[in-house]
Amino acid sequence: MATEAAEDLITQAEAARLRGVTRAAIAYLVAQGRLRTYERFGVTFVSRSEVEGFEPQKPGPRPSSAPRKGSKKGRKR
Repeated sequence: MATEAAEDLITQAEAARLRGVTRAAIAYLVAQGRLRTYERFGVTFVSRSEVEGFEPQKPGPRPSSAPRKGSKKGRKR
């Protein structure tokens, strides 16, 4: 776990207000590993600077390096 300055840590609810999104949206980013969390005194925090500098990914399908289900590539005969 990396350490952050205590002044830089905010709750997920504060992060949601800062970004103008729901707390669930912040929780989703945490679950996806897009925002790191820090636990202090039994409370989960995120880094204010990380939240402020967060850049959303472009919408649309993501390219996949794994072969698709039903693909003939790698199929033994």
